Amino acid sequence: MPVSFLSRILSVAIVCLAFGCVLAPRPAQAEPALETLVILTQQGPRTFEVEVMRTDEERAKGLMFRRYLPADRGMLFDFKETQPVMMWMKDTFIPLDMVFIRKDGTIARVAADTEPHSTRTISSGEPVFGVLEINAGMAAKLGVRPGDKVQHALFGSKP
Repeated sequence: MPVSFLSRILSVAIVCLAFGCVLAPRPAQAEPALETLVILTQQGPRTFEVEVMRTDEERAKGLMFRRYLPADRGMLFDFKETQPVMMWMKDTFIPLDMVFIRKDGTIARVAADTEPHSTRTISSGEPVFGVLEINAGMAAKLGVRPGDKVQHALFGSKP
C-alpha cells in the first residue's frame, strides 16, 4: 500500500512540476532603448522614437525577423562615417521606407516601399552617415522628402 500511495504522490508532483514549468511566466524581453528623432518636413515636424544601431552586429541584424513596427517607431543605423551604403531586406518581414541621411542631417534619398525578404541591394545613391527605417508608406504619408532635415544627436542636433 505505501508504494502505491508514494507512486501516486510522485506522479502528481511530476505533473504539477511539468505544468508549473509550462505555465510559469517567461521573463519579459527588455524593451529596446529608444531615442527621439524629428524630421522637419514642409508640412511640419514628424517625430519618431527610434532604436539606434551602432555596432556592426546591430546593423547586420536590424529589423530582421521582426513582424511588427509601431507607426511612430523606427530604426536608425549609425555608420560612424560618411560612406556609400547598401541595404537589403533579407529576412525582414516588414515592408519599409529607407531614409538615407547625410552627416548634416539632410535627407539625401528615400527608398520607398522596399520588398520584404528581397536580397536586392538598395543604394544610398551617394555617401551618407545614417539610414532611418520606418514602415512602408510613412514617408509619403508624412511628406518626408529629400532635402528635409533630421534632428537627432547623431547628426549634431537634438529634437
